[in-house]
Amino acid sequence: MGTVTLGVSIAVPEPYGSLLQERRAGFGDAAAHGIPTHVTLLPPTEVEADRLPEVRAHLAEVAAEGRPFPMRLSGTGTFRPLSPVVFVKVVEGATGCARLQGRVRDPEGPLDRELAFPYHPHVTVAHGISEEAMDVAFSALADYSAAWVCAGFALYEQGSDGVWRKLREYPFGGDPGGVPAQLGSPIDTAAAVD
Repeated sequence: MGTVTLGVSIAVPEPYGSLLQERRAGFGDAAAHGIPTHVTLLPPTEVEADRLPEVRAHLAEVAAEGRPFPMRLSGTGTFRPLSPVVFVKVVEGATGCARLQGRVRDPEGPLDRELAFPYHPHVTVAHGISEEAMDVAFSALADYSAAWVCAGFALYEQGSDGVWRKLREYPFGGDPGGVPAQLGSPIDTAAAVD
C-alpha cells in the first residue's frame, strides 16, 4: 500500500496565519504557500498508509485528554547557524505545546520517533533562503505579536507536489473521530507588523 508523509501541528488561526504565510513568501521562501502557518507537534514523518486508522485513533485519544490553553507569539528568533531558520517565538503556550507533542510521539503509539533537535515550539517564517533575506525576516517581524486560545491540533499529509494538506482536525475533549472545524480563536486582533 506504500507510505505517506504525515505531520501534526497547531494551526495559527486567521488573520495571523495568512499574514505570516504572505510575509514568508515575501521574504523569498518558495515553500511558503505549500506549508500552512503552524506550530509543529510532529515533524514530517513517513508512516505506512495502512496505519492511518491507528494514527487517527491515537490522535483522537490525545485530543480527548487535552484542554484549551493560551498561545502568544512575540518577536523573532533563529536557529542559525545550526539550521537556516528564522521564526516567530512562542512566548506563551510553550509548555502546553511540549506536553502535547510528547503525547503525540508517545513511545507506545504509532507516531513514536526521535527528533533531530530538542523540541522547541516556534512558527517558521523563513527557511533555507539567503542569509540577507533571513536577516530581513528577523528584523521585519521583530515587533510581531499575536494571541489566541489553542483548542486542538490537526493531522496533515504532504502530497507528492510538496504541499501539506489538512486531513483532519482534533479539538480538545472533542469528537473521537475528529471534525472539519476551525480550531483556535484570536484574542488579540491587532497583530503588529512593521
